[in-house]
Amino acid sequence: MNDAEPLITRIPADVARPDKLAYGLTLRQIVVLAVTGALASAVYYAFHQVLPVLVLAAVLLPLLALGAVIALGRRDGLTLDRFILASLVFLRSRKDLVAAPEGVPVPPRWCRLRGKLPAPLRLPVRAIRTDGALELADGGTAVLVETSTLSFHLRTAAEQAALVGAFGRWLNSLDAPAQILIRARPVDLTGLIEAVERRAPELPHPALEQAAAEHLAFLSRLNASRDLLGRQVLVVLRDPPAARGQRRPSRDASAAVVLRRAAEAERALATLGVTATVLDAAAAGQVLTECLDPGSWHPAPVALPDELITFKENQ
Repeated sequence: MNDAEPLITRIPADVARPDKLAYGLTLRQIVVLAVTGALASAVYYAFHQVLPVLVLAAVLLPLLALGAVIALGRRDGLTLDRFILASLVFLRSRKDLVAAPEGVPVPPRWCRLRGKLPAPLRLPVRAIRTDGALELADGGTAVLVETSTLSFHLRTAAEQAALVGAFGRWLNSLDAPAQILIRARPVDLTGLIEAVERRAPELPHPALEQAAAEHLAFLSRLNASRDLLGRQVLVVLRDPPAARGQRRPSRDASAAVVLRRAAEAERALATLGVTATVLDAAAAGQVLTECLDPGSWHPAPVALPDELITFKENQ
């Protein structure tokens, strides 16, 4: 076996790509084009003896072009028909949402309300347990596992094959839905700058202090001149809700199942040289907050029942 032989496997970026039936078109595209052609034919046969050809062409050509754009075009990863449907649903939905899972109560008759009532905000996560498990609104449970990254292209062909095989064995061992999320998050160097500034005068040699000062100036310029982003890899392991007719397990039992799967994922990914850590309640809440409102400032997370919320600093 030649170890220098590269391991190349072509995998499409869109693994959920629909099947193409004819002429490189999917069933949805064929239906949209057929409906557009039938509508244009009906308009032509209904008015070709009444209207001139130029007028019919001015009406039918934009219609055919619109049908072709809807069938073949894409926007933000969605087909245009789904994008237009999502846009209509968004325009008709209420924009003022409040945390009211039981519903927004109707005001009494004597209260003259101007405008529309807010709609209840329905989040997929109902609660975050102290052990980090997420209680989902559909009755299931999930857990967030943060993993490190590794350099794949710098490995030899044999090492790449071993990594792919180990990763494939972990994927084949999954018996429940799992999601791998790679997201970019803003990085603030203020804490690092303050730590370097605080520790620099304590260094044992003036040359080290001078180097720390130069590094501090570099970090300050970097933090002020650029929008720094860091990559975070999350693995979401889920215990789906019980099917209809089956007995629903307790919340503690479901949480124990996903935490056990998270521990198994930690051991399996450790063979790849990837460090995996189950996010606790505070870290999971911070991740969900950043995902719901990316790019904004978020205050400190809410303290847990057994944590102190005040402290006294010695002057």
